Amino acid sequence: MNPDTVIITGASVGIGQAIAARARADGRRVINLSRRPCPIEGVENLAVDLAEAAQVADAVAALRARLGAPGRVHLIHNAAFPIGDSVTDFDAAACTRAMRINVVTPAELTAGLAPLLAPGSSVIFIGSTLSEKGVPGRLSYCASKHALVGLLRATVQDLFGAGIHTVCVCPGFVDTDLLDPIRARPELMQSVLSMVSFHRLLRPDEIADIVAFALINPSLNGTIIHANLGQREG
Repeated sequence: MNPDTVIITGASVGIGQAIAARARADGRRVINLSRRPCPIEGVENLAVDLAEAAQVADAVAALRARLGAPGRVHLIHNAAFPIGDSVTDFDAAACTRAMRINVVTPAELTAGLAPLLAPGSSVIFIGSTLSEKGVPGRLSYCASKHALVGLLRATVQDLFGAGIHTVCVCPGFVDTDLLDPIRARPELMQSVLSMVSFHRLLRPDEIADIVAFALINPSLNGTIIHANLGQREG
Protein backbone atom coordinates (compact mmCIF):
# COMPACT_ATOMS: atom_id res chain seq x y z
CA MET A 1 0.00 0.00 0.00
CA ASN A 2 1.36 3.39 -0.98
CA PRO A 3 1.85 5.44 2.23
CA ASP A 4 1.25 8.81 0.59
CA THR A 5 -1.83 10.91 1.29
CA VAL A 6 -3.50 13.07 -1.35
CA ILE A 7 -5.61 15.98 -0.16
CA ILE A 8 -7.62 17.46 -3.01
CA THR A 9 -10.19 20.24 -3.22
CA GLY A 10 -13.24 19.81 -5.42
CA ALA A 11 -12.99 16.09 -6.13
CA SER A 12 -16.74 15.56 -6.39
CA VAL A 13 -16.83 16.02 -10.19
CA GLY A 14 -14.73 16.55 -13.30
CA ILE A 15 -10.97 16.84 -13.19
CA GLY A 16 -10.90 16.57 -9.41
CA GLN A 17 -12.84 13.30 -9.44
CA ALA A 18 -10.49 11.91 -12.09
CA ILE A 19 -7.45 12.88 -10.01
CA ALA A 20 -8.98 11.20 -6.96
CA ALA A 21 -9.71 8.03 -8.94
CA ARG A 22 -6.14 7.87 -10.25
CA ALA A 23 -4.69 8.46 -6.78
CA ARG A 24 -6.83 5.66 -5.32
CA ALA A 25 -5.81 3.36 -8.19
CA ASP A 26 -2.19 4.13 -7.31
CA GLY A 27 -2.82 3.05 -3.71
CA ARG A 28 -2.83 6.47 -2.10
CA ARG A 29 -5.04 7.64 0.70
CA VAL A 30 -7.31 10.38 -0.66
CA ILE A 31 -9.14 13.07 1.30
CA ASN A 32 -11.56 15.29 -0.60
CA LEU A 33 -12.52 18.80 0.52
CA SER A 34 -15.75 20.02 -1.07
CA ARG A 35 -19.41 20.68 -0.38
CA ARG A 36 -20.42 17.46 -2.15
CA PRO A 37 -18.79 14.04 -1.60
CA CYS A 38 -16.53 12.36 -4.12
CA PRO A 39 -18.19 9.14 -5.34
CA ILE A 40 -14.92 7.25 -5.83
CA GLU A 41 -14.72 4.24 -3.52
CA GLY A 42 -12.30 4.65 -0.65
CA VAL A 43 -12.12 8.45 -0.78
CA GLU A 44 -12.53 10.18 2.58
CA ASN A 45 -14.80 13.20 2.36
CA LEU A 46 -14.60 16.33 4.47
CA ALA A 47 -17.56 18.63 3.83
CA VAL A 48 -16.46 22.25 3.52
CA ASP A 49 -17.51 25.37 1.64
CA LEU A 50 -14.16 26.58 0.33
CA ALA A 51 -15.50 30.14 0.06
CA GLU A 52 -16.03 30.35 3.83
CA ALA A 53 -12.92 31.26 5.85
CA ALA A 54 -14.24 29.74 9.08
CA GLN A 55 -15.00 26.41 7.37
CA VAL A 56 -11.55 26.34 5.76
CA ALA A 57 -9.95 26.91 9.17
CA ASP A 58 -12.05 24.08 10.63
CA ALA A 59 -10.99 21.84 7.74
CA VAL A 60 -7.31 22.53 8.44
CA ALA A 61 -7.82 21.57 12.09
CA ALA A 62 -9.66 18.39 11.08
CA LEU A 63 -6.93 17.44 8.61
CA ARG A 64 -4.22 17.94 11.21
CA ALA A 65 -6.11 15.57 13.49
CA ARG A 66 -6.55 12.96 10.75
CA LEU A 67 -2.96 13.08 9.55
CA GLY A 68 -1.25 13.22 12.93
CA ALA A 69 2.52 13.18 12.39
CA PRO A 70 4.16 14.70 9.31
CA GLY A 71 4.36 12.44 6.25
CA ARG A 72 4.39 12.52 2.48
CA VAL A 73 1.33 14.55 1.62
CA HIS A 74 0.30 15.79 -1.81
CA LEU A 75 -1.91 18.86 -1.59
CA ILE A 76 -3.83 19.41 -4.83
CA HIS A 77 -5.63 22.73 -5.25
CA ASN A 78 -8.22 21.84 -7.87
CA ALA A 79 -11.46 23.61 -6.86
CA ALA A 80 -12.32 26.79 -8.75
CA PHE A 81 -15.18 29.23 -9.18
CA PRO A 82 -15.72 29.62 -12.98
CA ILE A 83 -17.20 33.11 -13.11
CA GLY A 84 -17.97 34.84 -16.42
CA ASP A 85 -17.74 38.64 -16.28
CA SER A 86 -15.99 41.53 -18.00
CA VAL A 87 -14.60 44.97 -17.30
CA THR A 88 -17.84 46.43 -18.67
CA ASP A 89 -20.06 43.96 -16.80
CA PHE A 90 -18.18 43.48 -13.55
CA ASP A 91 -19.63 41.55 -10.61
CA ALA A 92 -17.64 42.54 -7.52
CA ALA A 93 -19.30 39.99 -5.23
CA ALA A 94 -18.67 37.13 -7.66
CA CYS A 95 -15.09 38.32 -8.21
CA THR A 96 -14.50 38.29 -4.45
CA ARG A 97 -15.84 34.72 -4.25
CA ALA A 98 -13.65 33.66 -7.19
CA MET A 99 -10.53 35.13 -5.57
CA ARG A 100 -11.43 33.47 -2.29
CA ILE A 101 -11.89 29.97 -3.75
CA ASN A 102 -9.27 30.17 -6.49
CA VAL A 103 -6.45 31.94 -4.63
CA VAL A 104 -6.96 32.70 -0.93
CA THR A 105 -8.19 29.25 0.12
CA PRO A 106 -5.27 27.44 -1.61
CA ALA A 107 -2.83 29.74 0.21
CA GLU A 108 -4.60 29.14 3.54
CA LEU A 109 -4.64 25.38 3.12
CA THR A 110 -0.97 25.27 2.16
CA ALA A 111 0.00 27.48 5.09
CA GLY A 112 -2.11 25.52 7.56
CA LEU A 113 -0.84 22.12 6.44
CA ALA A 114 2.80 23.03 5.73
CA PRO A 115 4.01 21.65 9.09
CA LEU A 116 2.68 18.23 8.10
CA LEU A 117 4.37 18.12 4.67
CA ALA A 118 7.45 15.95 5.03
CA PRO A 119 10.19 15.86 2.36
CA GLY A 120 8.82 14.13 -0.72
CA SER A 121 5.49 15.94 -0.43
CA SER A 122 4.14 18.22 -3.14
CA VAL A 123 1.77 21.12 -3.69
CA ILE A 124 -0.04 21.00 -7.04
CA PHE A 125 -2.10 23.89 -8.40
CA ILE A 126 -4.64 23.25 -11.15
CA GLY A 127 -4.52 26.38 -13.26
CA SER A 128 -5.83 26.95 -16.76
CA THR A 129 -4.85 28.08 -20.21
CA LEU A 130 -6.19 31.38 -18.86
CA SER A 131 -3.43 31.42 -16.25
CA GLU A 132 -1.22 33.02 -18.90
CA LYS A 133 -3.56 34.54 -21.46
CA GLY A 134 -6.74 36.58 -21.51
CA VAL A 135 -10.03 36.16 -23.33
CA PRO A 136 -13.11 38.40 -23.36
CA GLY A 137 -15.86 37.79 -20.85
CA ARG A 138 -13.70 36.03 -18.26
CA LEU A 139 -12.18 38.93 -16.34
CA SER A 140 -12.29 37.61 -12.77
CA TYR A 141 -11.50 34.03 -13.79
CA CYS A 142 -8.45 35.13 -15.81
CA ALA A 143 -7.26 37.37 -12.98
CA SER A 144 -7.61 34.61 -10.37
CA LYS A 145 -5.90 31.99 -12.53
CA HIS A 146 -3.06 34.42 -13.26
CA ALA A 147 -2.78 34.94 -9.50
CA LEU A 148 -2.49 31.16 -9.05
CA VAL A 149 0.74 31.21 -11.08
CA GLY A 150 2.04 33.94 -8.78
CA LEU A 151 1.05 31.78 -5.81
CA LEU A 152 2.99 28.87 -7.32
CA ARG A 153 6.13 30.94 -7.76
CA ALA A 154 5.96 32.44 -4.27
CA THR A 155 5.31 29.02 -2.73
CA VAL A 156 8.40 27.58 -4.43
CA GLN A 157 10.50 30.31 -2.82
CA ASP A 158 8.92 29.96 0.62
CA LEU A 159 9.43 26.18 0.63
CA PHE A 160 12.97 26.41 -0.74
CA GLY A 161 15.13 23.63 0.69
CA ALA A 162 12.23 21.83 2.38
CA GLY A 163 12.18 18.94 -0.09
CA ILE A 164 8.63 19.83 -1.15
CA HIS A 165 8.02 20.46 -4.83
CA THR A 166 5.34 22.64 -6.39
CA VAL A 167 3.81 22.49 -9.87
CA CYS A 168 0.99 24.27 -11.70
CA VAL A 169 -0.88 22.16 -14.28
CA CYS A 170 -2.78 24.32 -16.79
CA PRO A 171 -5.43 22.38 -18.74
CA GLY A 172 -7.09 23.62 -21.89
CA PHE A 173 -10.64 22.62 -22.88
CA VAL A 174 -11.58 19.56 -20.82
CA ASP A 175 -14.67 17.40 -21.35
CA THR A 176 -16.51 18.18 -18.10
CA ASP A 177 -19.93 19.53 -17.13
CA LEU A 178 -18.51 23.06 -17.26
CA LEU A 179 -18.61 22.82 -21.04
CA ASP A 180 -22.31 21.91 -21.16
CA PRO A 181 -23.36 25.46 -22.21
CA ILE A 182 -20.90 25.25 -25.10
CA ARG A 183 -21.95 21.73 -26.07
CA ALA A 184 -25.54 22.95 -26.27
CA ARG A 185 -24.53 25.25 -29.12
CA PRO A 186 -22.92 23.17 -31.92
CA GLU A 187 -21.55 26.22 -33.72
CA LEU A 188 -19.82 27.37 -30.54
CA MET A 189 -18.41 23.90 -29.89
CA GLN A 190 -17.05 23.81 -33.42
CA SER A 191 -15.40 27.16 -32.83
CA VAL A 192 -13.76 25.81 -29.67
CA LEU A 193 -12.50 22.67 -31.41
CA SER A 194 -11.11 24.74 -34.27
CA MET A 195 -8.73 26.35 -31.77
CA VAL A 196 -7.33 22.96 -30.65
CA SER A 197 -4.61 21.32 -32.74
CA PHE A 198 -6.06 17.82 -32.24
CA HIS A 199 -9.66 19.01 -32.78
CA ARG A 200 -10.94 17.32 -29.63
CA LEU A 201 -11.49 17.99 -25.94
CA LEU A 202 -9.13 16.72 -23.28
CA ARG A 203 -10.38 13.91 -21.07
CA PRO A 204 -10.27 14.43 -17.30
CA ASP A 205 -8.18 11.26 -16.93
CA GLU A 206 -5.50 12.78 -19.15
CA ILE A 207 -5.10 15.62 -16.66
CA ALA A 208 -5.13 13.09 -13.82
CA ASP A 209 -2.23 11.24 -15.48
CA ILE A 210 -0.22 14.48 -15.66
CA VAL A 211 -0.91 15.23 -12.01
CA ALA A 212 0.11 11.68 -11.03
CA PHE A 213 3.41 12.23 -12.86
CA ALA A 214 3.94 15.60 -11.19
CA LEU A 215 3.44 14.14 -7.70
CA ILE A 216 6.52 11.94 -7.93
CA ASN A 217 8.87 14.15 -9.96
CA PRO A 218 10.50 16.89 -7.86
CA SER A 219 12.53 17.90 -10.92
CA LEU A 220 9.37 19.76 -11.99
CA ASN A 221 9.55 22.10 -8.98
CA GLY A 222 8.31 25.55 -10.03
CA THR A 223 7.12 24.34 -13.43
CA ILE A 224 3.99 25.44 -15.28
CA ILE A 225 2.74 22.51 -17.35
CA HIS A 226 0.53 23.40 -20.31
CA ALA A 227 -1.85 20.53 -21.07
CA ASN A 228 -4.05 21.79 -23.88
CA LEU A 229 -3.34 19.61 -26.96
CA GLY A 230 -1.86 22.69 -28.62
CA GLN A 231 -3.98 25.78 -29.18
CA ARG A 232 -4.09 28.29 -32.00
CA GLU A 233 -2.66 31.64 -30.93
CA GLY A 234 -4.17 34.99 -31.80
